[in-house]
Amino acid sequence: MASPEECKAAIAQLAARLAGPGDRRADGLDRSVSAEVTDLGVVFRGHLHDGVLDEITTDEGPPAQIRLILSSNDLVLLAVGELSLGSAWLSGRVKLQASLADMLRLRTMI
Repeated sequence: MASPEECKAAIAQLAARLAGPGDRRADGLDRSVSAEVTDLGVVFRGHLHDGVLDEITTDEGPPAQIRLILSSNDLVLLAVGELSLGSAWLSGRVKLQASLADMLRLRTMI
């Protein structure tokens, strides 16, 4: 099990892997995002816009438009690129709650 600090670092690493400014895949994307880390009981929240994930907190708030539910270890593996979001979602290791359009778009960005 990864620690909360390792998960926070993984979130930052995952954010850095997202499509950045100038990358057409992220054009017009503006969504609230959360990652519920089930084995730690922590929910990280942020704002994803134009390929940038910022405003990352653990504060409570309304349900995010894009919600990931996963273990701390899977979060770390996803961040370093050792776990594919698509295959993790299909196998049930990662639960993704979002519109179909958001799911497909997010999959191309991570």
